[in-house]
Amino acid sequence: MKDADKGLLFTKYLFALSDDVGIFQHSIYGIPDLSKGYTTDDNSRGLILAVMLYERFGQRKYLKLIYKYMAFMMYAQNDNGKFKNFMNFQREFMEEEGSEDCFGRCLWALGRTISSVAIPENIRKSGWHMMNKAVEHWTNLISPRAKAYSIVGLSYLADKPEVFPHIEQLARSLVEHYTCCKADDWHWFEDYMTYGNAFFPWSLLKAYQILGIDKFSKIASESMDFLGSLTLKEDYYKPIGCNGWLMKGKEPAAYDEQPLEACETLLAYLNFYNITKDKKYLENAEKCFRWYEGHNSKGVSLLDKETGAVYDGLNEKGLNLNQGSESLVSYGIAFMELSNYGGIND
Repeated sequence: MKDADKGLLFTKYLFALSDDVGIFQHSIYGIPDLSKGYTTDDNSRGLILAVMLYERFGQRKYLKLIYKYMAFMMYAQNDNGKFKNFMNFQREFMEEEGSEDCFGRCLWALGRTISSVAIPENIRKSGWHMMNKAVEHWTNLISPRAKAYSIVGLSYLADKPEVFPHIEQLARSLVEHYTCCKADDWHWFEDYMTYGNAFFPWSLLKAYQILGIDKFSKIASESMDFLGSLTLKEDYYKPIGCNGWLMKGKEPAAYDEQPLEACETLLAYLNFYNITKDKKYLENAEKCFRWYEGHNSKGVSLLDKETGAVYDGLNEKGLNLNQGSESLVSYGIAFMELSNYGGIND
């Protein structure tokens, strides 16, 4: 893919949605909504995208984003190692401590950043500083999803054997969740499917890559196939709707479909492809990406070709016309990752 590819229009909106503090959470018709402030969730995902952009292009403007988002995360981290999440426009955090899922997403971002040899050493040291502060909480997580995020984050540090016991403990805990909830027609880790679903099989696949425990690979494949049976249609990808989700034994909610799901499912499929070399996984990843471009249940593109923004999803009437940072960064990460496989059309 050429560096000047028109698909990089999304970076224009990435800068428009970021100020000197970090990336804003929401926008209204393409204008940042200052009243909604910022979140650590969005800045951690933004950090991953900024790292990917800097690795690819080496441009100082992307390095500046890395510093910005990294500084936000550092400010959000409490002395005890956990992270606050919601910050208002006055730069005041609205809570003493964020969710475990926020904690896991931060580990994902830190692991991805620390592992990048393209990133300046001082930034990687800052990442280690935050990671070391968080270490004592890895084994105390309750949220299965936070465990999955954490495994993926720690998997980037596979050259550090000291993280192996943490990865194994978290992975075995997910296996327990799976064993408790599994039924003949339900191959999943909870009695419902909500958001970030692909992280469950993806994290166990990561654990298998590092530890070589066959059970992790088996459950990863079984659960990923189950997720695909619910979300992959013949011609398009359809994530489970957030307006009701999917309860065990029920039908999945049709809407709203969210951009985050397409990105994370794409990342999982690409990892399965890397290991198995089975082209069906690459094709599934491409199908997830085409969801953004209009190959979806509504047949409409989520890409704003004027601003570079990404619409916040699909509802029963069509597009959700808001254009927040989660949607933008999800598309950006998906674009950058899939372009490594030649799956982006000019």
